[in-house]
Amino acid sequence: MHHLTSHARIGLVAATAAGRRHARTVAAAWPHARLVPGESVADALRTAWSDCDAVIAFLATGAVVRILAPLLGDKRTDPAVVVVDEAARHAVALLGGHAGGGNALAEAVGALVDARPVVTTATDAVDLPGLDTLGWPVEGAVAAVSRAVLDGEPVRLVADADWPLPALPPNVRPSAADPEPADYRLLVTDRLVPPDDRTAVLRPPSLVAGVGASRGVSADEVRDLLHRELTSAGLSPASLRCLASADVKADEAGIVATADALGVPLVTHPAVTLAAVDVPHPSEVVRAAVGTPSVAEAAALLDVDGRTGDAELLVPKTASAMATVAVARHAPRGRLAVVGLGPGAADLRTPRAVAELRRAAVVVGLDQYVDQVRGVLRPGTRVLASGLGAEEARARAAVAEAAAGRAVALIGSGDAGVYAMASPALEYADERIDVVGVPGVTAALAAGALLGAPLGHDHAYLSLSDLHTPWEIIERRVSAVAEGDLVALFYNPRSRARDWQLGRALAILAAHRPPDTPVGVVRNASRDGERVHLATLATLDPQVVDMYSVVVVGSSDTRLVAGRMVTPRGYRWRS
Repeated sequence: MHHLTSHARIGLVAATAAGRRHARTVAAAWPHARLVPGESVADALRTAWSDCDAVIAFLATGAVVRILAPLLGDKRTDPAVVVVDEAARHAVALLGGHAGGGNALAEAVGALVDARPVVTTATDAVDLPGLDTLGWPVEGAVAAVSRAVLDGEPVRLVADADWPLPALPPNVRPSAADPEPADYRLLVTDRLVPPDDRTAVLRPPSLVAGVGASRGVSADEVRDLLHRELTSAGLSPASLRCLASADVKADEAGIVATADALGVPLVTHPAVTLAAVDVPHPSEVVRAAVGTPSVAEAAALLDVDGRTGDAELLVPKTASAMATVAVARHAPRGRLAVVGLGPGAADLRTPRAVAELRRAAVVVGLDQYVDQVRGVLRPGTRVLASGLGAEEARARAAVAEAAAGRAVALIGSGDAGVYAMASPALEYADERIDVVGVPGVTAALAAGALLGAPLGHDHAYLSLSDLHTPWEIIERRVSAVAEGDLVALFYNPRSRARDWQLGRALAILAAHRPPDTPVGVVRNASRDGERVHLATLATLDPQVVDMYSVVVVGSSDTRLVAGRMVTPRGYRWRS
């Protein structure tokens, strides 16, 4: 399965002046896209098909179908094709919607030329996860099993370990949970299995191949040795998570080229880290050469992050003339994505946040934040929502679900690492869990954009809530910000139970900057009821502030320019 990357070669084909104008718009925005020449449109389209990773044709759909039909091969390797009509009203994902990245390309080019993306792959039409969109390679009877999933037929899920899969439809059931027979199977395994017309195989990233080599080893020798040993052990190269070696081999061309050809990263470790791994076949000769008694076996047993987790050596070190390989299977870990949803508006939610929400089987969050994203979640996603004051319980629940091997998204507003759920969750997350951080647009950034440019120079975030931090410490920090003449952003500035702290903080700042220093209050930034209030240190009435507000107090250099707060950078060219 290949997906388009930022370096993918995109061929643009157009027949008319209007089509070429749209193509130039795309080429100007995407350096990796180019208009493909040809003696005829058909020649240009065939050239783009053979030379590029994806094709955008500004032509009629029927013409594209007639020209490309004889060239179709395998959807896993054919380029994606998107067709855009001459008026740029529609961007149709014609070929390679999932496997080639055509659906995403249609969305992207549609946004660029203001065309409506048209995606007709069946799983997308009914909002089910396509088997080839789950993030892992998929083989076998993909079309047949996908059809069964869509039709609601029983599909047996058989996994050789508890991998953190996304939410799956209710008709896809683990074999242990449903003894009823099923005609179709979805296997999750790194083992080679005999093909049949009713079984699809998902390849989890379970294998790490450790590689050692003499200087100057060829890529052919490394690749041939690795593939031979994987085949002999009955293992699929599609389940390789990475190649691993010693730091001294980070630039070994043959190893680097093999990793590139396999589409996996090359991870290297210091010799001292490798030397600490207990291996079955240490070598003093190797120790004398590179400072560790094992490269291949030790590197295979280490995880990508250098931890010696729950790994089993399946292929002990095996050597050719200049290369050595070993392969270990690593047990799955739960997946915890800590996702910042942004300040509230859907169009300020990042695409990566949406992708993680759709990747999750379990979503944990404050009830009002969960309500914002219910329409994004896959059918079958389990939701654990709770109210205000249950932050620690939410953090513990998310970690417990991930520790049980599930794919979990823990959500928070703004950025999950800024006065939100990341820190309480990560206090409990241990080595059993892979953690993915997804940054979000903070309330402060949203407020700053509405106010103008108040954050143009040094600034500090401060929470005025003394629920977890004694007021004496908060006051000391406010004083430091005041003495440092930093722009101050106050989170949790005021509530019914805490009605005096903001006034005290403003008084501390007023002792160090002029009374006409601009102050901005933004309530419900990007949400219903959004309100922006401008005042000064001398005139601000704390009564206009509540828990839904962010208060921005300028430095002594902050000015109001045409009704906008501006903190100058102080560039020398200004003078």
